[in-house]
Amino acid sequence: MNKPYIFEPRHIILILIMLLYMRASAQVSPDSKLGARSQSSNYETPYSLWRSNPDWHRLWLNTGVLGGAFVGTLVVLECLPEDATSWNRAELQDVPLFKRWRNHVIKKGPEWDHDKFYFNYLLHPYAGAVYYMAARSCGFNAWQSLVYCTCVSTIGWEFGIEAFMERPSIQDLFITPLAGALIGEGFYLAKRKIVDNDYTLAGSRFLGNTVAFLIDPVNEVIGLFAGNDCRKMAKQRKQEHLSSSILFRDGGTLKVGLSMACVF
Repeated sequence: MNKPYIFEPRHIILILIMLLYMRASAQVSPDSKLGARSQSSNYETPYSLWRSNPDWHRLWLNTGVLGGAFVGTLVVLECLPEDATSWNRAELQDVPLFKRWRNHVIKKGPEWDHDKFYFNYLLHPYAGAVYYMAARSCGFNAWQSLVYCTCVSTIGWEFGIEAFMERPSIQDLFITPLAGALIGEGFYLAKRKIVDNDYTLAGSRFLGNTVAFLIDPVNEVIGLFAGNDCRKMAKQRKQEHLSSSILFRDGGTLKVGLSMACVF
């Protein structure tokens, strides 16, 4: 008859140490996980200006949404007083749409505009930051996001939609992408902090969600319908917050303790 195997305290200790070693090995190098699975968001990795892991599908989706937003913006500007945009509506109505574009872009070219201060130096830099974030939050690095911001603001807006109404603006060709990129990188750093804190800011989820929307409206709105990796990541971090510890005490006796906390 076989003698039954009896677990002794030292065996339990060895098993616990092995389990902790396996867990620690999985967490020692966060970068080693990157090779095991594809990262869909820059927010899952340490901050870097140059790391790039682009999500092209999401970027094209963002670009389509921005195109629709440009058309909507043009409609809103049409409703503003004439002195707000310096558009001569009576003169524009006498010229066919595409002939206007040809006159503004090809025949005359860019000019120094005389729009209101808040249009040129507040709203345009903010718009540039939004374009920048549309790419930055899709895994593109700072340089790539600047290129995207420049293409959207110049080709999409200045030489695109807005050129049907007026000549491209010299100020906007530079201010929108350059100032927008600087502000946009600040937005990106701010959003990283918000995501790390489960979309809370100053202890308020309402404030955190509001600021996240204001600094990255394209990705936050599309995320409501196409999924938001940042929110999934924040939720996973909250649900999988585990802690374990082994307590060793002197004095002739060995006490082993294991504690685990799950926060939902």
